[in-house]
Amino acid sequence: MSKRQFFLGMLLASLIGGIVALAGLSFLIKPQNATSFDEKQQASFVNLLSGEDFTVPDGINFVASAEAVVPAVVHVKSQMTYAGSGRSRRDPIQEYFGIPPRDDQGGGSGHGRTLMSSGSGVIISSDGYIVTNNHVVENASRLEISLDNNKRYVAKVVGTDPTTDLALLKIDAEGLPFVRFGDSDKTKIGEWVLAVGNPFDLNSTVTAGIISAKARNIRILENVENGLSVEAFLQTDAVVNPGNSGGALVNLAGELIGINTAIASSTGTFSGYSFAVPSTLVKKVMDDLMQYGTAQRALLGVNIQNVSPELADYLEKEFPVEQGVYVGGVNENSAGEDAGLKPGDIIISVDGRVTNNVANLQEMVARKRPGDKIEVEYIRDGETYKAKATLKNFSGTTDIVEKVIPKSYDFEGVTFEEVPAQLKGALDISGGALISNVAGEKWVRAGAKSGFIITSIIAESGRIKISGVDNLLDVLKDKEGEDIVVLGMFQDGTEYYFEVNQ
Repeated sequence: MSKRQFFLGMLLASLIGGIVALAGLSFLIKPQNATSFDEKQQASFVNLLSGEDFTVPDGINFVASAEAVVPAVVHVKSQMTYAGSGRSRRDPIQEYFGIPPRDDQGGGSGHGRTLMSSGSGVIISSDGYIVTNNHVVENASRLEISLDNNKRYVAKVVGTDPTTDLALLKIDAEGLPFVRFGDSDKTKIGEWVLAVGNPFDLNSTVTAGIISAKARNIRILENVENGLSVEAFLQTDAVVNPGNSGGALVNLAGELIGINTAIASSTGTFSGYSFAVPSTLVKKVMDDLMQYGTAQRALLGVNIQNVSPELADYLEKEFPVEQGVYVGGVNENSAGEDAGLKPGDIIISVDGRVTNNVANLQEMVARKRPGDKIEVEYIRDGETYKAKATLKNFSGTTDIVEKVIPKSYDFEGVTFEEVPAQLKGALDISGGALISNVAGEKWVRAGAKSGFIITSIIAESGRIKISGVDNLLDVLKDKEGEDIVVLGMFQDGTEYYFEVNQ
């Protein structure tokens, strides 16, 4: 047999074998009198690759991460009360009894309006600490937390940091599921991530995407706190919509690597990119708020810009590097001045980490506290130098700033505080008690609002002026069982009242 005959024989055998195999497979998957879609789908060739015997590779399996995270992502419902702008008119009867009008008694449009908004939050400890965005809870008079299992709690605000758009909440609960912090520094562009939250009030929604960029500054916080905001977002293409704010961005290990904060959109809904505060910064801010009640902001004290061809053209000079942070000025008595930095220097790394742009540098410094030391590597006149800088606070010292938390008192699910002296002076009142949180159902039903200042109580015995929190608690305890009328004003001076019925 010649070689040509041999190869022709092999080819013919292969063709015949293929035809037989296809015929057999066609017979196996051909629906035999299928009477339901289940049967039709069972006969699908695609189905042969699915089912119990088919396992999705671990590297692209989102199930374990979703199962771990979803129970620890909560729905945050914010109630905001807007009191209007100015004092309301009274009728003669109300004037006689000293009762200001309610919002449905001629107070004008918008007086006493209550609006609701919602977002997401992430439980970060079993005893009820929750991280969310500042813009989710800002100006809220009441915060209701709904868990994935439908349990509901009223949350208190531990602290907020507008410069990073983060807030720390606390609910009274134990043994809660929580999400562990991951290291956002170790995330890589192209890595799979999940976004978990409550878009459009659709509870416990999970979407998937990849990290598409890091250290992204989109300038949504540039007008916050005198321009001292920190934007070094993780950018992802996981679908995020209104209601996702404050929710979790996690890796496939179920670790928190970011808090979803913003979307790039001209319509208000998802258009392809979303942005999350990186977990390394989130963890630092949450630790600050828990320990001190306020974020500890450390400053290098330099005016900075990204190194770019445009800046080089403007300055009419050539830069020795294509990426870095150009120092345009150094503040007096700042950490930068003490470290020897000068205008014209180009910062290229902090603590050994490359700082290609302003967002990188700001994030690295924002992770520190006043008094912490950093190593700054910079270029001057073509030479590379390193210097140690001791970071300072807003006041130019290395002191930790602790927020003075007013003493609070609870009664029937309502938290009261003393009215700050400055607020008394602005409202021209000598006493009163401030409502800081309302959780008690009876008071909620009556219309009590956070931020309202109680100045008088009307009971069966008459009108009682309130001089402070101790006085108010004595009156409330003495009048337990009676219907009372609570009089006072909001912090813009708008007068209001509500009735608490037993």
